Amino acid sequence: METMNGSTYQAANKVADIITSHFKKHLIVAKEEGEDDLAHVPAAVLVEKIIDVAFWASLRKEEGNATRISLAFLKPSQAGKPLLFEKRIPLTPHALTKLAPGVERAGVHVGIWYEGDELYIWGTTIKLPNLCFVLDVSEPGLLVVKHRRAAGLGKFTNVAVLRGDQVKVINEDIGKLAETPPILKSLLGVETTCLWNDGVNVLIQIAVSMRAHKRGGILLVTPYGSDAWRDSIIHPLQYPVVPAFAGIADLIRHDGKKVTEIFWQNALRREVENITGLTAVDGATVINNQQELLAFGAKIARAKDAKPVDQILLTEPILDGVPTLMHPSSIGGTRHLSAAQFVHDQRDALALVASQDGYFTVFSWSDKANLVQAHRIDILLI
Repeated sequence: METMNGSTYQAANKVADIITSHFKKHLIVAKEEGEDDLAHVPAAVLVEKIIDVAFWASLRKEEGNATRISLAFLKPSQAGKPLLFEKRIPLTPHALTKLAPGVERAGVHVGIWYEGDELYIWGTTIKLPNLCFVLDVSEPGLLVVKHRRAAGLGKFTNVAVLRGDQVKVINEDIGKLAETPPILKSLLGVETTCLWNDGVNVLIQIAVSMRAHKRGGILLVTPYGSDAWRDSIIHPLQYPVVPAFAGIADLIRHDGKKVTEIFWQNALRREVENITGLTAVDGATVINNQQELLAFGAKIARAKDAKPVDQILLTEPILDGVPTLMHPSSIGGTRHLSAAQFVHDQRDALALVASQDGYFTVFSWSDKANLVQAHRIDILLI
């Protein structure tokens, strides 16, 4: 039988205390704000063990397939109607590798609890308490620590990303800066809402879907009722949409309190996939900030009398991250250059750029710095 007498994955030890402190801080705030159904905080030694076991499991394969699994730290009593195993299973890389094929679907979590210093698997669940510690094994060597939002809505909030010996811990304080785009504030948990039909939550789902299709693409988000964006597009448009397609917009306008969460999420998923599929077409997809589709396959051009964008400020929301001035082509080539130029010319717009290699960047204008900001957010979308 495999044992867990101390971690052999050094990154687990490096990040365990930071992760535990994060969860403790958020649990305290949630209790002060009157939140209920709150999770328990795992001690640092348990966090280290869970990460260590998950890392070594991620490097194993079962019948040629890599281990993909989601682990959640909670008691069975907090899991609603869990699937309970008759006997506890010690938490080991071998156990996770064997179990993974049956629980790799999105939304299914392997329940982990402890007795003394020993961790064990008690079953599976699709329901989690608020702020529950979750560790996703996404691909070989790639682990993501996250938690369910206190509002219980949308994408989980990422806490740390571990890829081999590289550790990135999310810096939530960046979300408190005045000119941080709402999508980044929401992903960092600084500004969240429990409304299913909130426009920012919908934009996050679009971003996740764009990254998932792995073809790369540009999404331009323009002000509702304004045609100024057309000044930065080559005409004639390749695929204009008239009237504007309002599949997602109609869902947002619908009263989210009058439908079930499952109904709304399924309907939104279909509409999001419909839009984000178009971002794989060469050129940019254009929507307004009411999520109405205006065009796709659009070629971005420098607006008349506008100057070429020659530098942007690149940021990443991680601890010890340092904003860096650079030419926009240096972070990803022509897609990033054209997106930066668009925002430089259309300063009340956003540009979301997905790269084929998984990187994801949001471009916005900073009045304070008087230049384009490039926010690299892929570590928040995993």
